[in-house]
Amino acid sequence: MKTIKKNWDDAKVARKIDDSLSKFDDGELFVEETFSENVTFDDNKVKSASYDNEKGFGLRGVSDDSVSFYHSSELDEKNLDKALKLLKNRKKNNRNLDSNNQLRKNEKLYEPQNPINDFKLDEKIKILEKINNYARKLDPAVKEVSVSLNGNYQNVEVFKKAGVSLFDSRPLVRLNVNISVEKKGKIETGSFGMGGRYSYNKLLTDKNWITSINKAYNQALTKLLAEATPAGEQTVILGPGWPGILLHEAVGHGLEGDFNRKKTSAFYNLVNQSVASDQITVVDDGTILNRRGSLTIDDEGTPSQNTVLIEKGILKNFMQDRLNARLMNQNLTGNGRRQSYAHIPMPRMTNTYMLKGKYEHEELIKSTKKGIYATQFSGGQVDITSGKFVFSASEAFAIENGKVTKPLKGATLIGNGPDILKQVTMVGNNLELDNGIGTCGKDGQMVPVGVGQPSLKINKLTVGGTV
Repeated sequence: MKTIKKNWDDAKVARKIDDSLSKFDDGELFVEETFSENVTFDDNKVKSASYDNEKGFGLRGVSDDSVSFYHSSELDEKNLDKALKLLKNRKKNNRNLDSNNQLRKNEKLYEPQNPINDFKLDEKIKILEKINNYARKLDPAVKEVSVSLNGNYQNVEVFKKAGVSLFDSRPLVRLNVNISVEKKGKIETGSFGMGGRYSYNKLLTDKNWITSINKAYNQALTKLLAEATPAGEQTVILGPGWPGILLHEAVGHGLEGDFNRKKTSAFYNLVNQSVASDQITVVDDGTILNRRGSLTIDDEGTPSQNTVLIEKGILKNFMQDRLNARLMNQNLTGNGRRQSYAHIPMPRMTNTYMLKGKYEHEELIKSTKKGIYATQFSGGQVDITSGKFVFSASEAFAIENGKVTKPLKGATLIGNGPDILKQVTMVGNNLELDNGIGTCGKDGQMVPVGVGQPSLKINKLTVGGTV
């Protein structure tokens, strides 16, 4: 097993952790080392290039729902002993409860290799310059091109009671392309990105970056032709893939364990009840090979898994970390995640998506006399307690007499998460996952995630437009 370089003896530390946590219900020592870089090519030149190497530990003791937490950027015995001493002085329970009921091993979900080492910096810059030049030659109307490359390699080691230690190496890469197009004095920007838990060699193929350019360019052109969106209650069809971000925000967060234990989620008292159309099944799956949201183990050492959240419209499970699973007397699901060693874990999504239905995509379109077809979203807001959401569509089209027609701008979808699930009348058979660009925020912490869905037809949804 690989280890992170530390100025202490692991065997000795394991004994100290076992002793310090012996009277706590739960806890762990989380050790992390992260290598990260960002290279941006903008305005025909290298705009920025950064590299960072960060490491540290977080020590946590949990009693009932009370958490004691200490962290340091120094991996030495002196700072660890100081944290252990502070932890020992905290009030503890004597129940010694432990929800460590899933100490199994996952299959390897990604290669433990640092993608940053795949190319030298000058080689990466040449690739970005090549992408920039190709995009600018597409059309004289292309005025601005920005290309960014992100690489990350995270090693984590989790020390738990009884001498248990677990290790995981997590690669993560992402390519983003933004293109601005000007015609008749009007400027619009399109963007596209892709990535996952794999190498730069796999990401930076000609096929991938050409696809990214074409997608961004075509999106910008579509926006130039877009007309104002009519406001009011309408039939809305959501496209496959990235529109699953609406599901993630409006429904997914409401199915995280902490919100339901505290009874602040719109779903908290609805387990085994119907919360959606019987066509809808939603899962959170952290076990998909090379996906951005996948984890061999979560940040508490629990193996990730495929958890059915909603099955044929019936709410079945919540996503859990160790604290909330124990207090709610539920099984672990491998959803204990944290931004870094300096943060406490909490229930977070991995790859959350809706399973495919029985309808062809064209059937959804043909069955709609008048409505909106939304294919991309730029952002939104959600109230977890009520389930109310507001989302802006960055790419949308009118549906007229069963056909997709003119592009629209200014479309805003307004609704309620639990309600929208019941308004789904048709689910397509064209499930797609996003391209590996999702990042989720919660309580000030950011973690990589995946989303996805097939095409969905929602009979009644309020659309805020510009006319």
